[in-house]
Amino acid sequence: MRTTLPSGTRAEVALPPEHHRPYGGARLGIALAPDIMGLRPLFDALCDRLAREHGWVVCAPEPFAGHEDWTLEQRMAAARELSDERQIGDLVAAAELTGCDRTAVIGFCMGGMYALKAAGTGRFDRAVSFYGMIRVPEGWRGAGQKDALEHLAGRPDTPVLALVGGRDTYTPPADVEALRGLPDVTVVVYREAEHGFVHDPARPTHRAEDAADAWRRVVEFLS
Repeated sequence: MRTTLPSGTRAEVALPPEHHRPYGGARLGIALAPDIMGLRPLFDALCDRLAREHGWVVCAPEPFAGHEDWTLEQRMAAARELSDERQIGDLVAAAELTGCDRTAVIGFCMGGMYALKAAGTGRFDRAVSFYGMIRVPEGWRGAGQKDALEHLAGRPDTPVLALVGGRDTYTPPADVEALRGLPDVTVVVYREAEHGFVHDPARPTHRAEDAADAWRRVVEFLS
């Protein structure tokens, strides 16, 4: 179901079925950062699946608030206008909305970049990035943004799991090694994978076996 965060951003919320709620409450709240295309049936279904299969409360904000109908080209052009304060703030608000004592942030592509940045707040117990940009792509750089590495440098002890493709041009080897060098960061590289190999089976880059392994690692990491 759709809701509205305090900032005015629209968000999708998925609740677990009753039999997944120990003592009447979910065990983990997830703030989920979608890819650049934002909320759509793909992510509505993902939120629902994570809630049903794992008993999590999931809240996913729209990254381009008020522009849900924008095309990919419009979103790519406007990415430099996004601010870390707003994006991270919405993820923190999403975590608050879940009402759970334990929370994690999960993100995909651009959302994976913001999941890394959100880990620097200390608000989350765990952070998971699926092929998130470690440094802001040149075409997206704007006054309100810093690299994920800068956000992570002084963070409290928030364990991070980063899942990247060995052939992903958005996460070049030098960036991956810089991320790997930070404390409490686990990096898993799928050598033959390109960008976006997990969350959308319709993509040509989807790799079913790697995707299954990645999700297995995520569930173990968040348990």
